[in-house]
Amino acid sequence: MAGESEIKETYQNFMKILEDLTNNAHELQEQMLEEILRRNAGTEYLSRFFPSGQADKQNFKTNVPIVTYEDIKPYIDRIANGETSSILFADPISQFLRSSGTSGGQQKLIPITTESFERGCYHSFLADVVMKKCFSVSDEGRSLSLYFCKPDMETPSGLVASSYVTFYSKSNIFKTSLAKFCISPIETILCLDIKQSMFCQLLTGLLQRDKVVLFGSTFASLLARTIKFLEDYWRELCCNIRTGYLSDWIIDPGCKNAMSLILTMPNPELADLIQQICEDKSWEGVIKKLWPKIKYISSICTGSMSQYIPLLEFYGGGIPLVSPSYASSEACFGINLKPLSNPFDVSYTFLPNIAYFEFLPVNKDGGGKAQVTRTIDKPVDLANVKLGQYYEVVVTTLAGLYRYRVGDVLRVTGFYNKSPQFQFVERQNVVLSIDADKTTEEDLWKAITNAKLILEPFGVMLTAYNSYSDISSTPGRYVLFWELKMKDSNDLPKLDVKIMEQCCCIVEESFDFTYKSLRKGGAISGLELRVVKRGSFDELMDFYISKGASISQYKPPCCLKSEEAIKILNSGTVGKFFSPKTMS
Repeated sequence: MAGESEIKETYQNFMKILEDLTNNAHELQEQMLEEILRRNAGTEYLSRFFPSGQADKQNFKTNVPIVTYEDIKPYIDRIANGETSSILFADPISQFLRSSGTSGGQQKLIPITTESFERGCYHSFLADVVMKKCFSVSDEGRSLSLYFCKPDMETPSGLVASSYVTFYSKSNIFKTSLAKFCISPIETILCLDIKQSMFCQLLTGLLQRDKVVLFGSTFASLLARTIKFLEDYWRELCCNIRTGYLSDWIIDPGCKNAMSLILTMPNPELADLIQQICEDKSWEGVIKKLWPKIKYISSICTGSMSQYIPLLEFYGGGIPLVSPSYASSEACFGINLKPLSNPFDVSYTFLPNIAYFEFLPVNKDGGGKAQVTRTIDKPVDLANVKLGQYYEVVVTTLAGLYRYRVGDVLRVTGFYNKSPQFQFVERQNVVLSIDADKTTEEDLWKAITNAKLILEPFGVMLTAYNSYSDISSTPGRYVLFWELKMKDSNDLPKLDVKIMEQCCCIVEESFDFTYKSLRKGGAISGLELRVVKRGSFDELMDFYISKGASISQYKPPCCLKSEEAIKILNSGTVGKFFSPKTMS
């Protein structure tokens, strides 16, 4: 394995590459678009926009429309049903990636080619090099990174459709590189039973606790779920370690075989140590206590994931919380060059050699609402974004996405050489609305952040939240779901009516002028806050997983649209609180 000197050399080589990429961002973006058009201009999809055969940048921007998934779905469906992928892009299709479907409201099939996958892996490699250099991580340390696979689907044409984590975990790139850094045996990652996989990955991490230097997952929601699993199963994990025998309910052959090579003998001393840590009434800093050599926690914590930051900071006990990169099923976008920045303020430097990027200007009015600018209606390219401006990102790839609206709203926070740096703000069109009000994901997060400060002096933590617009009666109202716990225990706090009503008031006072005007005028009823029992948001995650979402890619929807999902949280409600009938 490579030592620190080799990592230093790799980092220096990477920095040379990064300097070249970011200093020549505009030129590389031009080349990227030229390459995409050269390869794909003759496809059925693109050729209709170039009747003269002149597939250059100007005609591309003039003739090719900006689209959503629904616009290209007919072509995706035709490929899934047996037509050649060349109707959409020139290179052979490897398979489809399935998006989570929890943030945008539907699962999407995104084509992937060998080249597009390899470019994405290179993006991840660059982000990994930055992390290792920043935290002086040598290859002697290991990563307890939680990965979970779902069964593949097969389209009528025989093409496979899977989540990105499943596809990546089965790839040779993973098996020959990252798998060596992961402490979890590949068999436990490929296990399709989430519970068995989680148990065995945690058991491996505890048995080899002195090797773990990184704790992570793709999204913060999964890390929160992992901690909850540890709270429920630490006694059984200790029993396995104490006796040297694997629990009988672990029946997956891969897990059993892998664990037989790791759980080889009783280790009562280690079991006693873990028991002592987990029996502590407060689990503050438990990650650091269980894995004393850990250097950072790695997970995407932007957007709806930001609600988990306080929880992970509490359990981490001062361990840096890092969002290493910004990517989606559609494309890879940027990497975090300042890993130690506040997790609420992470910016990503866009790399110009992954895809061609455009940006639709977004208006943020005085009330904080985000709306795509219709009067301008012209996207700008990577070289022409303005500091402080908000944009919705539009991507063009080698694998069949042309001027595709990803749906993410970003803000330009700076530049690294000539490449812009962006902060993720929110998902476009994810709003609460009763009348003319439009409360965005960012608006809601800020309001709840203000309100929860009242609870902190009482040792109460907000561990998860969600919302929906209740129009079952007139006038309608916003409904919030909060899951709470005590800092020094997992008990449900005693809910003081006056304090909870004050939380409701602060949330409403934090909303924009339109909301408050409609609320004062009686067009919107007082906000309702429903406190749910511990584990309710795990049940919500399980619901979306049962509908096809991957636990590794699960992004909790900020505003619930599904009646079934609302019913799940309603069934766990243990207290209801309301704002006063009128606003001052």
